[in-house]
Amino acid sequence: MIGPSLMCADLGRLIESVQILNQGNVDFFHFDIMDGSFVPNFSMGPDMLKTLRPHTSKPFDVHLMVEEPERFIDMFADAGANMISVHAESKIHLQRVLQSIRDRNLQAGIALNPSTPLCILDYVMDTVDYVCLMTVNPGFAGQKFIPSTLGKIADLRQKINASNMDISIQVDGNISLAAIPQVMEKGADMLVCGTSSLFMRGVRLEQAVADLREYCHK
Repeated sequence: MIGPSLMCADLGRLIESVQILNQGNVDFFHFDIMDGSFVPNFSMGPDMLKTLRPHTSKPFDVHLMVEEPERFIDMFADAGANMISVHAESKIHLQRVLQSIRDRNLQAGIALNPSTPLCILDYVMDTVDYVCLMTVNPGFAGQKFIPSTLGKIADLRQKINASNMDISIQVDGNISLAAIPQVMEKGADMLVCGTSSLFMRGVRLEQAVADLREYCHK
C-alpha cells in the first residue's frame, strides 16, 4: 500500500496534488502532525484535513508526533481521519489512547522511533491495527534511512505472525526506490512515500505516482 506523505508535497498546490495522487490510485494519505515539543518541528493541523477531505475518499492516516496525543484524537477524528497512530514514547497511557481511537471507529496505530524496542507492544497488540516503524528519527523530511531498522521490520513481522493477529506494518522515513524492495522483503506492507520516491524534484507528480505504483507491483 502506498501512502503519500503530504508534508513533502507542494503546499501551494495541495488540493491539486491530492487530486492527482487520487487519480494515480494511491491507497491512503499520510499526515504528519508535529507540535514542536515531541519533535523539533511544526506541521499541519485539522483544518488541512477538513480542506482536503472533499477531494478524495481514500483513508486519511494521521501520525501524531505530539506530547499528550490523547488530547487530539477527537479533533482529528472530527476533521476526517480514518487512521490515527500515536507514539509509544509519548507521555500517555498507551492502551487507553489506542482504545479511544477505536472507540471513534478508526484504525489505531502505534508509532515507534528507531531505537524503541518491540517489547513495548507486548500488552497492547490486541488494540492495534497497524504499527508505524520509523526508519529515520522523526521530525524532518530528507533524512538518511537507518539500515538497522530492516532487522526490526523482520522481527516485527515474525512477532505479528506468531500472535496470529491482523496487524499491518507501516514504514516511514526515506522510503526510497532503493529501500522499497528491502522493506517489503522484510515484511512491510504500508509505505509512507515522500521526497525520495514520490515528491521528487524535476519529476511530474503524475509520472512519479505512476512509476511508483508500477515499481511496487513488479
